[in-house]
Amino acid sequence: MRTTRWMVLSMLAFAWTAGAAEGIPVVNEGGIKDRWMLAPGVPLAVPQYPAQFARRHDTVCIGVGYLLKPDGTTSDFALLKGWTSAGAGEPESGYWAAFAESAGDALKQWRFKPRPEVAQAKPVYTVATFVFGGGPGSAAQQRSRCAVPNLVVRLRELKAARDRRTATGDVLDDLDLQGGSYQNDVAGARP
Repeated sequence: MRTTRWMVLSMLAFAWTAGAAEGIPVVNEGGIKDRWMLAPGVPLAVPQYPAQFARRHDTVCIGVGYLLKPDGTTSDFALLKGWTSAGAGEPESGYWAAFAESAGDALKQWRFKPRPEVAQAKPVYTVATFVFGGGPGSAAQQRSRCAVPNLVVRLRELKAARDRRTATGDVLDDLDLQGGSYQNDVAGARP
């Protein structure tokens, strides 16, 4: 599947800047659970299948990167990886953008709060995987097609592709892509 063009364009659209001196930690999907938890009373919103492509009945899976900010809100959404039962490429104009936008709309509603033992909440960049439709195979099998097993490696790939095309800065420039551990203070001590 070739969604590189859309992914790079999405990455170039980022404009968030914050304490880049240390770099924003990058953690794999599920890696925030030791420092963050869902805010009380806020369910995880689920993206809706884009209406303009419902007639196709494709099964689609996407990995969307997002920034979890110290206040528990999310931002800077980017399609990092995708798969569709329709085959390689973009089946129709706007296909990947529609699924990514739906996922971003759901992610905007997610709210987190730091765990009680976290002394000071710090931003972190992570990824969420979403499956649209229910084609053959289990949900886990569908998710595996677009899961990002190593987010730092995937972001390095996207940054390298971007750097070959332009020098425009974005959130990628603020992320710690050296593979360091999650540097959020817990009870005043580093993990």
